[in-house]
Amino acid sequence: MMNSWTFDTPEIANTFDAHVREQLPWYDMVTDAVVYIAQNYMPKGCVVTEIGASTGNMTKALLPIFNERGGNHYQAIEVSKEMCEVFNKNIQHPLVTCHEADILDITDGDMDELDRSNVTILFLTLMFIPVNEREDLMRMLIGNSHKGGCIIVVDKVLDHGGYFATVLKRLTMQFKLQQGAKPEDVLNKEMSLAGVQIPIDPAILGEDAKQFFRMGEFAGWVIEC
Repeated sequence: MMNSWTFDTPEIANTFDAHVREQLPWYDMVTDAVVYIAQNYMPKGCVVTEIGASTGNMTKALLPIFNERGGNHYQAIEVSKEMCEVFNKNIQHPLVTCHEADILDITDGDMDELDRSNVTILFLTLMFIPVNEREDLMRMLIGNSHKGGCIIVVDKVLDHGGYFATVLKRLTMQFKLQQGAKPEDVLNKEMSLAGVQIPIDPAILGEDAKQFFRMGEFAGWVIEC
């Protein structure tokens, strides 16, 4: 039996940036889109929250705007110790805090509350949150948002049925192969994600979620608060 996928290894943490770009050729484009959208909701003295900050790719992209707006606090949450260590090497800023923590510890009341946020970002994160915890998490994040702010979600979603769902799955694999991924690596990773990565139901985002991106099995939304 194949081992389950995990971010809790130095090997994954140290190669994550190259790996994710190999797997998702639109990664940088959507990062740029999220940065542009976020700046429209970042007032002076803003607070930004990033759930699943990984190695700091999104944080690094947002910091110029955060600095320009005189940001008050950039709070990054990352459950993987190894990822958090790489984040802290990549991002050294007096107003950026990387919490090595599970966001669900906050929703369960086992961790100090987050600062109220103007912009909250979940970039490829919800699909790794247990299905039964997702709605409560979204409610908590919406409740922890300043009026006039937003929550930005980019994630894997399966909202098509029939043969077209199979076509989208194949499209995702085709992208990976075109980027140079080896077929056996694509298959092995897919098998290792069983029960670990479960695509989201967009309904948990609420009726007001506005879609700004769609490519194959992945999509992005903005929830205005």
